[in-house]
Amino acid sequence: MNAPVTRRNAVLGIAVAATSLAAPSILRAQPAGRIVVVGGGFGGAACARALKRADPKLVVTLIEPNETFISCPFSNEVIAGLREIEAQQFGYGRLAAEGIAVVVQAAKMIDPHKRIVTTSDGAALTYDRLILSPGIDFHLDALPGYDDAASKTMPHAWKAGAQTLLLRRQLEAMADGGTVAIAIPANPSRCPPAPYERASLIAHYLKTKKPRSKVLILDAKDSFSQQRLFEKAWKELYGDMIERVALSQGGRVTSVDPATRTIVTEFGNYTPDVANVIPPQRAGRIAGIAGAADATGWCPIDPVTFESKLVPNVHVIGDACLGGGVPKSASAASSQGKACANAIVGLLAGRKPEAPRLTGVCYSTVAPGYGFSLAGNYQPRGDIFAEVEGGATSPVEAPRELRARESAEAERWFQTITAETFG
Repeated sequence: MNAPVTRRNAVLGIAVAATSLAAPSILRAQPAGRIVVVGGGFGGAACARALKRADPKLVVTLIEPNETFISCPFSNEVIAGLREIEAQQFGYGRLAAEGIAVVVQAAKMIDPHKRIVTTSDGAALTYDRLILSPGIDFHLDALPGYDDAASKTMPHAWKAGAQTLLLRRQLEAMADGGTVAIAIPANPSRCPPAPYERASLIAHYLKTKKPRSKVLILDAKDSFSQQRLFEKAWKELYGDMIERVALSQGGRVTSVDPATRTIVTEFGNYTPDVANVIPPQRAGRIAGIAGAADATGWCPIDPVTFESKLVPNVHVIGDACLGGGVPKSASAASSQGKACANAIVGLLAGRKPEAPRLTGVCYSTVAPGYGFSLAGNYQPRGDIFAEVEGGATSPVEAPRELRARESAEAERWFQTITAETFG
């Protein structure tokens, strides 16, 4: 029986899946198989490494259009000028050194009947099992006025990289006394606490650089993850610099006009100096092309094997899947990737996979040296994952020494998960 996840063992990378991927029974006399993984984020890269380490005879191919992965976790610190983008960048050299074929192309087409993935350069790769880890795309039809062109004026910064730096430059160019608006969509969305962490760190930047400015949160939700912790920190650190308009107060954004930088809500219009618009989300585009996404825009899966309920021999992990209680986070994606690898090795060997026990931990930083966390355990319950006992969250009332320790733990967690995944 696995120990429950805590913030400490999550940082140390101990609790990652239901069973050990290095168990000798897995390594003995397994048939070779062709496994293609689409998407080189925390889920896909972790899955590819776990597969190859579990059975070196497997032919594992990772398809990823970018030579360098740019991490979303900690990218809010880049926006606030506390970190440089280079600290977020990781390559795939170590994966290639372990015998994983890294194809730097985009997956364009998937034929699930012939089991073929076609890449942007026209190459066709066959597979016995396909793993999709495409992350999220934006559901632009759900937000009139917002498109790729609009993102150049009203950046989302929800995919780390150029958008992260664009939002940072806009903050730097804004005059003191300006307003930064953050439009937050309803769930499900990637990393639910992250928009509120972003509001906090932008407030920190403004407090130190442009103290007459404010942050306006336009929220499509009435409540959010770790709300009491965030609101207590805002009051303690930023006074009235952060204002939040909740769903019931008319905070849901219904459309935008990038030409005038106007954000339209149910009860009024806003024209901030900087508009950070995070659109509604759905599974990455290739999941829909594969036929793995349903009418919700997300991918239903068997929670034991992560196999798609819509397409045979295709597995979906990470932010793209309908995971029930599992948050869409880097930690959860990594845990899913390892558990999915374990299930596939068992399936190829003709064994019935064991039910996984997933873990997820999410750290939020509201100022330098001030952080808190939420950790959970998840197991299959029917067709979804449900949270089980053993999770932990930071206490609302805690001394600053604890907040400082959790801030340091967050950095160690980031170093650990990126080393395990890419290093």
